[in-house]
Amino acid sequence: MRFMIIVKASADSEAGVMPEEALLTEMIQFHQEMAQAGVLIDGSGLKPTSKGWRIRYGGGSRSVVDGPFAETKELIAGYTIIQVKSREEALAWSKRFPNPVGPDRDGEIEVREFFEMDDFVQCPAIELARELGLGEKV
Repeated sequence: MRFMIIVKASADSEAGVMPEEALLTEMIQFHQEMAQAGVLIDGSGLKPTSKGWRIRYGGGSRSVVDGPFAETKELIAGYTIIQVKSREEALAWSKRFPNPVGPDRDGEIEVREFFEMDDFVQCPAIELARELGLGEKV
């Protein structure tokens, strides 16, 4: 089972403020622990939404909306992807995840399970996805 630990954005992350060295050290050590346990697939921080864009779909057309975006609490500042044997194991790892905004500050992470190819109705499109390596377990 694969899960994404989503680090919610903050005013600091949207302003491009880099985490303090102590927090970076704690995060990297935790990711090292996950790697040594064989559950870490990937993890990274994201640049502020001022460096990004969205594609908006409507009425059969597409338009580009440049960042920054409002509602910081709905934005993503980073992610970690893990592969574990159960939801309970993912919960245990995520409960130990360092507070991404620093100790004694209000922060939040969100954890979401990935769909696996076996979750979908099997059809030619899913077989093509498998051939492309989409949704593969590592």
